[in-house]
Amino acid sequence: MRRLLLLAGLLAAAGGREVSMQYNPGWNGSSVNLLHVRAVGPNDTLHYVWSSIGAPAVLLVVTEGTSSVLRVNWTQLLSPAPDGAIWIEPAGSIVYSTAVVFTKVFEYSKANALEEVFYPTYDLSDFSWDSVNRTLNHTALTAEFVGGPATDPSGSFSNGSLAFRVTAYETSGRDETLPSLLHTANSSKVEFVLAGAAPRGNSSWFALEVATVEEAGVVQRLRLARSIDDEYTPTIFETFSLVAESRNDSSTLSFLQWKATAYGSQAPKREDSIQCHSGSLKAANWTLPRSSIVLAYFGEGVGSTYTISAVNISFGGEDGNIYEEKRYLSWSALLGFGQPPKDTFSPLVISIMAVALGTPMVLLVVGSCVVLFAQGKRYTEYEPIN
Repeated sequence: MRRLLLLAGLLAAAGGREVSMQYNPGWNGSSVNLLHVRAVGPNDTLHYVWSSIGAPAVLLVVTEGTSSVLRVNWTQLLSPAPDGAIWIEPAGSIVYSTAVVFTKVFEYSKANALEEVFYPTYDLSDFSWDSVNRTLNHTALTAEFVGGPATDPSGSFSNGSLAFRVTAYETSGRDETLPSLLHTANSSKVEFVLAGAAPRGNSSWFALEVATVEEAGVVQRLRLARSIDDEYTPTIFETFSLVAESRNDSSTLSFLQWKATAYGSQAPKREDSIQCHSGSLKAANWTLPRSSIVLAYFGEGVGSTYTISAVNISFGGEDGNIYEEKRYLSWSALLGFGQPPKDTFSPLVISIMAVALGTPMVLLVVGSCVVLFAQGKRYTEYEPIN
């Protein structure tokens, strides 16, 4: 646990980062997808290893120094027993490791306020995925995992797809498109997109199951922050953060953060907002769907040596018919190391608030002065009768 205490210091010292993306490092094939994002800072290196081998997942590792590298034994990774197929060298430089796995998509309809009708679950470990290499953009630092069910009896995905869009960042900033997430160089973005898939019910809700893997001594907590400021994400006042904390000192090690909204358009506007709800965080009492990179890095100890937690993030509600009409749903989340970014009032909003609060006070003072002056003038102009 001593090394976990180094994390805050390393990330605090990092400004901008030199980011690179490598597809299937050490292997020439494209039948499977593994994307390595390496972000080098002044004193540390962040590794994001994204893969759709099994359930889509991302492995997050932070190391001391700037020379750590990813190693992959492809023969072992693609075998039935991938334990130990992925590692970071030098092993002694590793400060902290975690993983996020996107396991399932649920679809259900609400017959009434108390009854929900569930349709067969989409298990993402059973999806087939296009080559990420076709979408890899080394300049924009983006890539896209696009797939669909290997078998689709209902035909819901005959004209549709499910995707995870990945964006890496070199510096701090804010996304231009809604929900306009604030990011740092210690984070990356993932966007879950459901496009063209036919709903199997009237006004269907969809829910994405997200699982995390944490080492001993680390606990996951789901936090909800409310704000009166909706400047960057109009009408949305809630932000969720799934944070990993050290049991020893409660320092935040990593996070998954999202606004309480999704959108029904590729160019989202306020009116395209779809309600987003988060279930409670639960210790996973089920077997984690097979994700090769998680097993390859953490080994078979996942679920015993390591802790698995899960949360369902659902999309729908009274305005849930937006997906039924437009057949498009997009939900964005930020993931990274250290404390999650926190929105603050912009200088423009502060100026407006200052004017709004200051103007009545100025009018009150000026009015009081006018009244006192008028009263004083009336008394001084009075001439007594002799």
